Amino acid sequence: MNILAIKSSGDHTSISVILNEEINTFSMSHERKERPDWDLFLSNIGHKKTFKLKDIDLFAFANSQHSYTATRTIATFMKGMAVGLDKPLIVITDKGKAFDSGEVAKEAKKNFLNSGSNPKKFEPNLANPTYHETNFKKLDE
Repeated sequence: MNILAIKSSGDHTSISVILNEEINTFSMSHERKERPDWDLFLSNIGHKKTFKLKDIDLFAFANSQHSYTATRTIATFMKGMAVGLDKPLIVITDKGKAFDSGEVAKEAKKNFLNSGSNPKKFEPNLANPTYHETNFKKLDE
């Protein structure tokens, strides 16, 4: 099973791919308002060299409570790929800093297999970030 997963905390983003049982991860720190270059991230985990996006069976992203904008950006990016390729998309609850995209990918695989591997349970249009914090404020406040 091939899985592509992304997690961002706003100032740190990681991407992982599980190809069969092997996992490859790339991460980078960046400014909070700077959005990652997805081509750079994908090429660093082997896209176009060891896999193509059509080879991915399952997409996943972390629902991070640390960055509203980063999570929405990642959700939109992943939804576009999942819808375009007609693949399932899973939202995984972020468990903190030590929980990187590799852990998101592993958790997504476990959830998918535990669901009976039914892609209809993970329709991309149902994969929406949720937020528990209600007092968002600007960075310069």
